[in-house]
Amino acid sequence: MNSIDLSINLKELLGSHHVYTNLSVSQLVEKVLSRNEGELTSTGAVRATTGKYTGRSPKDKFIVEEASVKDKIAWGSVNQPISVDAFDRLYQKVLNYLQNKNELFVFKGFAGADEKYRLPIQVVNEYAWHNLFAHQLFIRPEDHELESHDSQFTVISAPNFKADPEVDGTKSETFIIISFERKIVLIGGTEYAGEIKKSIFSVMNYVLPEMGILPMHCSANVGMEGDVALFFGLSGTGKTTLSADANRKLIGDDEHGWSNSGVFNIEGGCYAKCADLTREKEPQIFDAIRFGSVLENVILDDQSRVANYDDTSLTENTRAAYPIQAIDNIIQPSVAGHPNTIVFLTADAFGVLPPISKLTKEQAMYHFLSGYTSKLAGTERGVTSPQATFSTCFGSPFLPLPATVYAEMLGKKIDEHNSQVFLVNTGWTGGEYGVGSRMKLSYTRAMVQAALEGELNSIETIKDETFGLDIPLHVPGVPDEVLRPELTWENKEAYKLKANELAEKFKNNFTKFSNVPQEIEQLGGPTVK
Repeated sequence: MNSIDLSINLKELLGSHHVYTNLSVSQLVEKVLSRNEGELTSTGAVRATTGKYTGRSPKDKFIVEEASVKDKIAWGSVNQPISVDAFDRLYQKVLNYLQNKNELFVFKGFAGADEKYRLPIQVVNEYAWHNLFAHQLFIRPEDHELESHDSQFTVISAPNFKADPEVDGTKSETFIIISFERKIVLIGGTEYAGEIKKSIFSVMNYVLPEMGILPMHCSANVGMEGDVALFFGLSGTGKTTLSADANRKLIGDDEHGWSNSGVFNIEGGCYAKCADLTREKEPQIFDAIRFGSVLENVILDDQSRVANYDDTSLTENTRAAYPIQAIDNIIQPSVAGHPNTIVFLTADAFGVLPPISKLTKEQAMYHFLSGYTSKLAGTERGVTSPQATFSTCFGSPFLPLPATVYAEMLGKKIDEHNSQVFLVNTGWTGGEYGVGSRMKLSYTRAMVQAALEGELNSIETIKDETFGLDIPLHVPGVPDEVLRPELTWENKEAYKLKANELAEKFKNNFTKFSNVPQEIEQLGGPTVK
């Protein structure tokens, strides 16, 4: 910040009379309503809309190209550089803009449930409803913790401040910029609250590895005997559904760290999709949306203010934010031991991956780096066949460091703690999408249950010819033939062609990793015949 003359600094801004720090939920709800930022729903939740942007803006995300991080960041389309001077000028403009606001809202709390590794943060908001969102999604301090709170990272969110790309060095009016030296996240031009949550996750993905901790985009739960399970998977793979288990306590649903002590939740809340939400399908999420929760872009009935989760006219990406304490079956604090079982979830619309398979360490690292699932045919005009989608480490938009850093840490952890890793396909069986059928949830639950209980650790397996995966020959509650994809296809030749097609996509995707040890691809990846 020394490169320009600051007319106001952050400390001065936050010391002014119009800043409200750590208001209670009730006070924030009152502010939201009095400022006409949102409406109260029939369950007492706050509903807000996010205007032009109803999701993240990945093309508008930048990292400041500072000397101390320049050689560490994996620069590219995900981590775009912006100069120190450009950041400083924009930062000053935002502070000056916020100085003229009648009210500002600050949340002071933490990221990381393990007190040994947590990051003290503060979130400065132009909107009261964004501050309520931050209050529910991050870890809330006790009174004595607030008294001694010393923020190590600050998120500044000014949705109504719009950048001028030609002047400010951005790509549009929207910007999400991380400065690791100044310990600032600067957000503007977007009202989508998810940017606040994910920016801190991006920060933790940089900070934690330097402490020897693996940050992970996954859900986690713990059994009655203390056995821990992790669930990795992209949207639509069943991560939330399968980690919500009446016989296991939830550690967290989205972001975790794996330290030398075990697993801990990075967040203090949940940010759940709620399109087509019903109490029958997702009772925990449905019942968590009560007073203090935040609904984004959900349509309400004009009179009753009852949420209509089937109406996605504003966006498919309707969301609910609520504290993790709104769920009954949780572990508190959100900390547990080392994972016994790791599950990679994929929804393979090609219908060729086994419904469950055991992975070696090399295969685990390969599939972790690949982060595969598939978009479905028929969901978009002109899409007539499944589209393979790869998201590195199941969270590529949030990884500042090279992907191999995270994969190597995972491999080391698997070795150290003898964690059993499984690839579970919740997608199609008996043919690709449009020919076969979706894997029965009851079968998937039975397979995951068997994996969690250790029943598959020493069971007889057969090797898949294309993908090299070890397929269990028997799983309680699942017909044997379902376990082997080629047996479920009527046209065996069509199966082989489709399996090779997907294998080729895996191999093509993997070429983007230039510094991965050769044995990971040789021992972990598929073969193409």
